[in-house]
Amino acid sequence: MQIKAQRQGHHRGHQQRKQNRQRHVVVHRTIIGLISGLVLSGGSPALAAGVLRVGVLDQSPPCAERMGPGRWDGKAVELWRQIAERQRLPYVLQGYPTPQTLLEASQSGAVDVGVGCLTISPERLGRYRFSLPFQEEGLAVLMASERFGAGRTLLKVVLNPQLLQVLAGYLVAISLLSLAVWRDEHRNHPHGTGRERLRSYALIFQVLATGPGTNVIVSRTRGHLLVIVSWVVRIVGASLILSTITVDALKQPLLGRHRLDTIADLEGLRVAVRPGSVSAKLLQQPPLGGRVQAVELGSLQQAPALLLQDRADVVLADEAQLRHLLSQLPASERRRLQLDLQGTSRQSQALALSPGLDAAVAARIDRAISEAKRDGQLPQGGEPYRSR
Repeated sequence: MQIKAQRQGHHRGHQQRKQNRQRHVVVHRTIIGLISGLVLSGGSPALAAGVLRVGVLDQSPPCAERMGPGRWDGKAVELWRQIAERQRLPYVLQGYPTPQTLLEASQSGAVDVGVGCLTISPERLGRYRFSLPFQEEGLAVLMASERFGAGRTLLKVVLNPQLLQVLAGYLVAISLLSLAVWRDEHRNHPHGTGRERLRSYALIFQVLATGPGTNVIVSRTRGHLLVIVSWVVRIVGASLILSTITVDALKQPLLGRHRLDTIADLEGLRVAVRPGSVSAKLLQQPPLGGRVQAVELGSLQQAPALLLQDRADVVLADEAQLRHLLSQLPASERRRLQLDLQGTSRQSQALALSPGLDAAVAARIDRAISEAKRDGQLPQGGEPYRSR
């Protein structure tokens, strides 16, 4: 009986400790929420000691996206929530429009942590402080789809003004020669009606334009001479038409959609990138070396309009973000766009840390990231992220 009473006492003590821990977590989250609410609602700017100022990259789904006043979602935001909960770190959130402004804010100490899928490029690594990487991601190119591209190219070739001029000249020459043959061979042959005369002229025009049958439409020496002249016109006309089509067909790839095999194929194109991003930096480095026309992209949501309205040739951005963008578009609009150069320039991505952030806190953040990776709690890079 005494042993049973001791076991019951141990069990009640265990339950009491568990309830205390749960109450502590609830109180901890409540304190974080109250502090966040004060700051985001315009309360006192002075933060309590130990409360981290966390900057979040706006309009960068699926990594980070503002869902409303003081509300963000995305896999990088979800990762930070896991870190804060694991390590019991109180924090407040504030948004930043571009990766560059967020990195500069972390470098200057305006924020303690920058949350987003921030690429650790060689240039950034020597200038900014980062956490342990949590994923590796590459760039991709979004461009207008090539559906019906062959038909559009053929239509452009057929409607080429130079080709139409050559065809018109050829038809005029054959028409005049046909009239000369008809007057020479058939002017002494009376025809009953105007339709019969027109039919006779049409037959001569057809024979001189196509070639076969020239031996049956003329019998006079002058007529044979005109047939020879029409043969020369036909050869010269065919050569001019063929050369015009060939030259115009070779020009079409430069005027139409581009087939991209490497990043160097972007040379000479209008490339839309977000200012201060790794994509913008890539345009200034070899092999491109600035030999592109950079188009400023305020947010990825503007990308479809830029491409479909022909204000940019391609959009260069994070592949996961472009995939997420395509998944959110209507089917009719999504069919008109396509991804290319997927997985270009793969690099690690992490959170940004302020140089003034305490080393112990930075170590706790890195430990939480490592534990999340070990436990398989990180969203997989490159897959569409669905908010929970």
